[in-house]
Amino acid sequence: MSDSLVIIPTYNECENIPRMIDTVMNLEKDFHLLIVDDGSPDGTADLVREKQKAYPGRVFLKERQGKLGLGTAYIAGFKWGLEHGYEFIFEMDADFSHNPNDLIRLYEACAQPGAGMSVGSRYVKGGKLENWPIDRIALSYGASLYVRIITFMPVNDPTAGFVCYRREVLKAMDLDKIRFVGYAFQIEMKFATYQMGYKIIEVPITFTDRVEGTSKMSSGIIKEAVFGVLQMRMRGFFSKYRVGARRS
Repeated sequence: MSDSLVIIPTYNECENIPRMIDTVMNLEKDFHLLIVDDGSPDGTADLVREKQKAYPGRVFLKERQGKLGLGTAYIAGFKWGLEHGYEFIFEMDADFSHNPNDLIRLYEACAQPGAGMSVGSRYVKGGKLENWPIDRIALSYGASLYVRIITFMPVNDPTAGFVCYRREVLKAMDLDKIRFVGYAFQIEMKFATYQMGYKIIEVPITFTDRVEGTSKMSSGIIKEAVFGVLQMRMRGFFSKYRVGARRS
């Protein structure tokens, strides 16, 4: 039984998912994989099922009907991971924008005494962006700066989606209070972890723009992030994310 579960949400990732599964399964550390597929019409789930035969007991598939959002996919994955006893639970994209080899570095950082979360960061010393146009770099960096100003979180890359959580953090968090499903979901999860008093460690990574498939970014996702951060910060004055805390 591995102590580590990597959750990968998918929608139309047939170009990437077989190679991603093979790469994670062949890392030096033993990781388990949970693919949460939102009814991909391109056959992503069928490809995962084929890989399950090659890696029995290590690759798992949770199928959902329709595009229900990144955040709900991760929440479903977190609950599954907690139910199955994993000590470290990861978020990662399917498209190789996150280097699977960095999973080990995130694990080692999160395993440090006192750490609750480790974040693969583009905006700390040693972090990089590859194959990004200048306007997208400016938007991403500006969004990170905006979030830090509004929330006061000591996290340089609050929108990052390459993350490791200790079990105790997700177990202590009332996951049903996480309201955002798109881009702002990543921000809210870090804000909740920070608000509960857990230490967040940033690990420098190189983030590479996807080569295969289509980006899921949209104007609606960006709008959610901009206005959602303000709403989240205001709620944070009156409501806490810890299990048993008063709801707003």
